[in-house]
Amino acid sequence: MTEFRMPSLGSDMEAGTLVEWLVAPGDTVSRGDIVAVVETQKGAIEIETFEAGVVDRLVVEPGTEVPVGTVIAHIRGAGEPAAPEAPAPEAPEAKSKPKPKAPKPAAAKPAGPAPTRVRVSPVARRRAGQLGIDPETLAGTGPGGAVSLEDVERAAAAAPATAASATRAATPPDASAAMRRAIAAAMARSKREIPHYYLSTTIDLTRALDWLEAENRRLPVAGRLLYGALLVKATALALGEVPELNGFWRDDGFVPGPGIHVGAAIALRRGGLVAPAIHDTDGKDLGAVMQALRDLVQRARGGRLRASELSDPTVTVTSLGENGVEAVFPVIYPPQVAIVGFGSVVERPWSVDGRIESRRVITASLAADHRVSDGHRGALFLRALDRRLQDPETLA
Repeated sequence: MTEFRMPSLGSDMEAGTLVEWLVAPGDTVSRGDIVAVVETQKGAIEIETFEAGVVDRLVVEPGTEVPVGTVIAHIRGAGEPAAPEAPAPEAPEAKSKPKPKAPKPAAAKPAGPAPTRVRVSPVARRRAGQLGIDPETLAGTGPGGAVSLEDVERAAAAAPATAASATRAATPPDASAAMRRAIAAAMARSKREIPHYYLSTTIDLTRALDWLEAENRRLPVAGRLLYGALLVKATALALGEVPELNGFWRDDGFVPGPGIHVGAAIALRRGGLVAPAIHDTDGKDLGAVMQALRDLVQRARGGRLRASELSDPTVTVTSLGENGVEAVFPVIYPPQVAIVGFGSVVERPWSVDGRIESRRVITASLAADHRVSDGHRGALFLRALDRRLQDPETLA
């Protein structure tokens, strides 16, 4: 019998609220199946199981806040007999009062609305709570008739102005404030405990961008690449040359990452930041990296990330280039030991074979943990990153 516990989705998470079970006792699950939705400061996260078997017992009821590491369900292996019912403290009292159980499924249920449970997406439920709307009263237009975020926003827009202003007055503080507090706590811990060192270099991106423009001319519009995919893939390959930047600091020692899972920093529309992983980034071609980036951005902003995407990035890449920032010096997200930052692409005078030309360049920065690596190894990483971007064909 396997104990399924509330997972940790980062150093800034202490507990999560179970929003919904997507399985029931007796259901068969496979490794990677989504079994529950948990609300955290980062939003609603889909929780996967890493064990195959049969759901034996659900320990925690929806709506319960659960500390990380707490058992929330039991899963038995294939062929393993079901566990005997554990005597609960209420059992003796329940046996002495057999009659109250009978009325429950009797005529009381058909009169109430409980049998027709409305499906509500986690992000829609959270937004409805902020707006003071009961999502159970809405007609869902999502998959299977589920109430979606758009349904909630539409209902809010249709409400009278007076009701809307009253709703705003009753609305609790924005959820993004809780996320910012959690991020601030993690960053304060990072700066307090991790001896950061910082390096930066300016990379001539002209050849890579020229190649990208030529490549996109032959691709369908839906499959075209952004230069961010080049940066993520080049980072992953460079980490393969300097592996001590790819992993975790745990139990007073460095633990190498099980693969190169680059976490892509994504700004959320209502504030806050998440950095879900693109698993095995170094083994994906550029098209797959671009598709993964698009998918993560869409699901992050829709509140549909998975636990595995948040719990196991081995390094983070952040870019503020679209905001016109030329350089970024980020803070390491523990327990990772490095983070790579990119600024915007700008035109600068550049020496090429003894001539001064206008070239498109980008500033790449590295923040790394001095307990694991040093400036020499960090410089080798930035050099490898530069070299990879000068040969964009090898990234494809």
